[in-house]
Amino acid sequence: MELKDLLKKVAVLNQINFNEKVEVTAIAFDSRKVIKGTLFVAQKGVHVDGHQYISKAIELGAVAVVCEEIPSEINDAVIYIQVKNANEALAMLAANFYDHPSEKLKLVGVTGTNGKTTIASLLYQLFDLLGYKTGLLSTVKVVIDKNEFPATHTTPDSLAINKYMAAMVSVGVDYCFMEVSSHGIHQERTFGLDFNGGVFTNITHDHLDYHKTFSEYRDVKKSFFDHLSKSAFALTNTDDKNGMVMLQNTKALKKTYSQKTLADYKVRILEKSFSGMLLQINQHEVWVQLVGGFNASNLGAIYGVACELGVDEVELLTALSQLKSVDGRFQYQVSKTGIVSVVDYAHTPDALKNILSTIKEMVNSSVNIITVVGCGGDRDKTKRPKMAAIAAELSTQVILTSDNPRTEDPNVILEEMEAGITADKAYKVLTISDRKQAIKTACKLAKKEDVVLVAGKGHETYQEINGERTHFDDKEILIETFETLNR
Repeated sequence: MELKDLLKKVAVLNQINFNEKVEVTAIAFDSRKVIKGTLFVAQKGVHVDGHQYISKAIELGAVAVVCEEIPSEINDAVIYIQVKNANEALAMLAANFYDHPSEKLKLVGVTGTNGKTTIASLLYQLFDLLGYKTGLLSTVKVVIDKNEFPATHTTPDSLAINKYMAAMVSVGVDYCFMEVSSHGIHQERTFGLDFNGGVFTNITHDHLDYHKTFSEYRDVKKSFFDHLSKSAFALTNTDDKNGMVMLQNTKALKKTYSQKTLADYKVRILEKSFSGMLLQINQHEVWVQLVGGFNASNLGAIYGVACELGVDEVELLTALSQLKSVDGRFQYQVSKTGIVSVVDYAHTPDALKNILSTIKEMVNSSVNIITVVGCGGDRDKTKRPKMAAIAAELSTQVILTSDNPRTEDPNVILEEMEAGITADKAYKVLTISDRKQAIKTACKLAKKEDVVLVAGKGHETYQEINGERTHFDDKEILIETFETLNR
């Protein structure tokens, strides 16, 4: 692509050695991925400043550099383009390079603390069941029609987003459902995308290591809705006290969903068990295979999105009843001895409280709830004591253990969790750093009809210790342990 076409709608401050006819064969923001003919974008990241790698990118064949600061040493054979915001520039360059694929899809973004993965994944499932070619960009995986690819981030970088969407367009995908994280919004990864709709799930304690304050975290989420066009819809959860805040400045069509208040899409739980729920959505009753109040809310959002996208209600209700739980989200199984185990990604205080409250509602008072939970390293430390306190409050027995310690000392993380345990709850808490041993211990403590909840990692199939990932799957450990105990 010629440079002049690549720079459409990019806010340029200054140019050096400019030649609009130069052919660009690739775009990169990582100097290690530069090949001959590349346009290199120097971004100021959280940990690394791409400006330090401009000379390296030129050595590898970059023909042009987009940067926020022009380097002191200029190479006369290279074009330099100065912009105010390199993140925004990269997003627009990527959209131009891939011929604006988001405009050729019906694209819906889902943002909030909890529920993003479930809603986006179930929307993919739903529209696939309805016979549409569908795409998904989620924490768990990327799906292009029926082809799956591993996900590296909740919201990929803007180059990857546009590349995936271009691949979707090339195979005739009609709808794409996308998780939109606060990091992704803040770092402009979704800038320049044409969304047909946005969904707000809820906002609770999370990512305060990155955003520093709750109000900043909330306002970043809100900015996603501020940028929706008037031809899009904005669907918000009015059960969350910040739900209507999201709609304050949006130009999009405002729509609501709720379990507790009047809304465009009102959901009520009529019956519930471990095998599913009977819901009333507006005036329609439907049996679904998911459980929990949080999933009733998620299904309200899904119903709302489908209606806003013009799906026939009878077809929609039939498809809703066929939806299966998302990998690592309230996945339960029953052992041969009648012990129920649940694996869930709950890694925030609110998500853990929702899962445990749901379990308590579905069992009688004689049933023990044994919770295995940890907290990730190099992440928000303030939630550690809160999560331990919630586990101790709502469980019969708690085993604190490692999650993904990353570069932190696992024992320090556990000490910070233990700080949330009050003296009157200490008797029910064990600390076992080895996660496999913790899960095995929980299974051994359980008896028939008891529930073992393993929280925090959900769909993940690895554990990261000292920056190294090794295979680890909570579901596999549970199956192996119960098989051994049944012998």
